[in-house]
Amino acid sequence: MRDTRESRLLLVLLIAIAFALITVDIRGGQESPVDGARQAAAAVFGPVENGVAAAVDPIGNAIGAVRDSGERHTRIAALEKENAQLKAELGSDDRNRNRLRELDSMLKTAGAGQYGIKGAQVIAIGAAQGFSWTVTVDVGARDGIKRDMTVLNGSGLVGRVTTVGPSTSTVLLANDPDFTVGTRMEKSDELGFATGQGDGPLLVQLLNGKAKVKTGDRLVTFGSRADKPFVPGVPVGEVVRVDPAGGGLTRNIYVRPYVGFTKLDIVGVVVQAPRSDPRDTVLPQKPKPAPTVTVTVSPPPPDGQKPADGQKPNENQQGQDQGDATP
Repeated sequence: MRDTRESRLLLVLLIAIAFALITVDIRGGQESPVDGARQAAAAVFGPVENGVAAAVDPIGNAIGAVRDSGERHTRIAALEKENAQLKAELGSDDRNRNRLRELDSMLKTAGAGQYGIKGAQVIAIGAAQGFSWTVTVDVGARDGIKRDMTVLNGSGLVGRVTTVGPSTSTVLLANDPDFTVGTRMEKSDELGFATGQGDGPLLVQLLNGKAKVKTGDRLVTFGSRADKPFVPGVPVGEVVRVDPAGGGLTRNIYVRPYVGFTKLDIVGVVVQAPRSDPRDTVLPQKPKPAPTVTVTVSPPPPDGQKPADGQKPNENQQGQDQGDATP
């Protein structure tokens, strides 16, 4: 239809009639004069609407399913994120508990030896593939750390400080091949020098070539002049192998260190040496052997022999006698 003045007037008229019918229908309620026409229209167009709805419903359902699926994926992702956070928190709690145990053990060791220590955390490791065994700790000159200070943890000797920065320090570990420390044997007081061997046990050369040593004997640090680089009495390790005495001036033994150098976390730098040598007091007490229980069993009397007066017959013999007496 062409856009003319007459068509515009017709459109305005139709709109006016439509509004008038809507107004009459709303005001009339159930008695509306156009109710019959509405019902007739419903009867004509109702089946068409139902057919269209039936055809469109699957599409609508699919769209709703996609929308709900997206929401479900979002909820699942949120739950997975929450679970990951909870696992991380649990893992963090486990780590914190482990670090608290390490700290408690280190404080007990420091207390037993009367060492004044500065607690630190290992934040980096050095090259251990044939070069050097070192770690970096998060304390430095600002914390009162100086070169050639002893480093320990709850298990024993960790190493010594070699380089000091403003807020970090480098520690040469006791298993490094360039590491040497004077040692003292528990009880016998035999002196020696322990040298690191990387992944292997420490090699200790005892000054006395005829010293009596056995597997399980323990060693502590002998100490240095002015307590640098080593304070006395720090547990070193336990003898695992003894070379036969060859008549030489020294004797070699192999010592398993108490410290696990591949899993260091909490350590302490000794900033104040003890007033007196703690000697063997820092070593943990050896477990006492469990008492041996012995049981004495009396042998049964020979066949045909009666037990002595006041002695009960053997149960097996009683069973045999009863069996013989059964008709």
